Amino acid sequence: MPTRRHLLTTLAAAGLAPALPAQAFWKDVTELDWADLIPTGSDVTLLEEIRELGVVQHGELSTGFEQVAASGVTEAYNGQEVRLPGFVVPLEFSATGVTQFILAPFVGACIHVPPPPANQLVLVHSAKPYEMSDLFDPVEVTGLFNTAVTSTELAEVGYTIEASKIRRYKA
Repeated sequence: MPTRRHLLTTLAAAGLAPALPAQAFWKDVTELDWADLIPTGSDVTLLEEIRELGVVQHGELSTGFEQVAASGVTEAYNGQEVRLPGFVVPLEFSATGVTQFILAPFVGACIHVPPPPANQLVLVHSAKPYEMSDLFDPVEVTGLFNTAVTSTELAEVGYTIEASKIRRYKA
């Protein structure tokens, strides 16, 4: 099966891809799924953990949530340009949008339910503010990925992405 790069190179050579930006030919982006962030050999999956936690109703909020302990992080994608869909949990704002946020695998993480384990959260930094329309809208973040365990006021986070592009997710 031909790779994406092989296909783009063939189209360019045939003169069929002049409208594509030059960087599309030279920069590979690794498409990640949340399961990719769980280290190989982990005995608990994210879905099992979420089922155990349940949803917390607004009237039941207390002094905080207990975060599920992570089984470790993976370094398999360090230094790679990746794309990962998820939901925004805002941390820092500018006048025009969110500049730092936690990317979470499901809506309401860290707000309405206990935070997922650190290996299921990504701290995103963006030089260009992202204009959010709704916390319930999924996004897709593309950028440089690294392992970096970080403590925030909401949760421990296992990874970072220096965002080059943030857009509303389209399935």
